[in-house]
Amino acid sequence: MQIRKPVVAGQFYESAKIKLLAQIKGLVKEQQPKDFLACILPHAGYVYSGKVAGETVSEMNIKDTVILFGPNHTGQGANFSIITEGAWRTPLGDVKIDSELAKLFLGKSKLLELDNLAHLYEHSLEVELPLLQYFRPDFKIVPITLMSSNKQYLKTIASDIACAIKESGRAGSVTLVASSDMTHYEPLESAERKDKAAIEAIIKLDEEKLSNCVKEMNITMCGIAAVYLLLQLAKLLGATQGHLVKYDTSASANNDKTSVVGYAGITIN
Repeated sequence: MQIRKPVVAGQFYESAKIKLLAQIKGLVKEQQPKDFLACILPHAGYVYSGKVAGETVSEMNIKDTVILFGPNHTGQGANFSIITEGAWRTPLGDVKIDSELAKLFLGKSKLLELDNLAHLYEHSLEVELPLLQYFRPDFKIVPITLMSSNKQYLKTIASDIACAIKESGRAGSVTLVASSDMTHYEPLESAERKDKAAIEAIIKLDEEKLSNCVKEMNITMCGIAAVYLLLQLAKLLGATQGHLVKYDTSASANNDKTSVVGYAGITIN
């Protein structure tokens, strides 16, 4: 079985299992989880965005399969990349790929490409896995990275995946996750103002308003394509609203308000 090994363990999060469990315990909330179709999580180092991601995941029942959408920061591989075999390793164990569902997506979509290279050194999906594993060790994943923000292509992929999920009868057993940070490297006041506008559009599940916001306000949101696709897909699967769980910036960790990165944790149902 092909194993995708972690590339940011020891950098973005603890590399030793016991230390990682202790780290995550300090980031999550002990509460009764609820059923949500989807969520948006940040993907910075846990010291920066872990609290936002952790508190968001704390609210959710993790379903049998998590479909992960994230940006391709490395510039390597296909524009729309999916893996259909193997497992992803973290310090908390291996997470198997849902080959059946991944192959259905690949067969349904003319835009998705079978491609390992885009995932090999990309951190945006990897950093979500230990947080999800903390609450449920036995879920499977379908990892998808996006390098193009072509809206028509994203709509087509969302439609293709929605059809595949419905035809498989798996709509009730999947959790959708879009991985994205918000504004990058701007003064705190500016970042908060821009991110508030983007979050308002996301909560309304209005991907067009979000896209316009990002363009008009020059919001440096790295996972805009992933969030745009997820909002389309979630609505096709019946979602009607989003809820902001937590917003924060890197200033909370390093006290630097002159150049911050924004992080939002949002649930969708």
